[in-house]
Amino acid sequence: MQRPAGTGRGEETATPRETGRKVIASNRKARHDYEILKTYEAGLVLAGTEVKSLRAGYASIVDAFAQEHEGEIMLYNLHIAEYGFGSWTNHAPRRTRKLLLHRVEIARILDKLREPGIALVPLSLYFNDGWAKVELALARGKREYDKRQAIARRDADREIARALGRHLKGRTRPSS
Repeated sequence: MQRPAGTGRGEETATPRETGRKVIASNRKARHDYEILKTYEAGLVLAGTEVKSLRAGYASIVDAFAQEHEGEIMLYNLHIAEYGFGSWTNHAPRRTRKLLLHRVEIARILDKLREPGIALVPLSLYFNDGWAKVELALARGKREYDKRQAIARRDADREIARALGRHLKGRTRPSS
């Protein structure tokens, strides 16, 4: 007897792989406080209970920052809540986590970090095709007047868009 197509060994128990990007946490304040120069995507070294907690959405990157430590880039103060069903194997919520980057990327980042006023800031934490990733940015801190200018520019753009929308809605369509 022949098996129907697609019912080979192990396929019945395989779970479907996640696809796409699912954002867990984002640091909106970072975009307000810093001028973003360049962004990088890095993987994270995580424990099993951390992954389960991330899948449930229990994470905060508000106070997080990245620094060089012994030639590697580490993420500090990332809060991943303890997994509710974890036992003695649970993780420490604010432990230091290693970031996974290519050696060339690490060298480029470290060269930029040596410049004064440049910081490495996490912008978002997400799952990309089932893998936990963090979006890092090389950033320069904004001064107070830069923040005010950015807010004024955003308000002006919003007002222009509203006026344009009102103008276009008021226009009648020519009959044919």
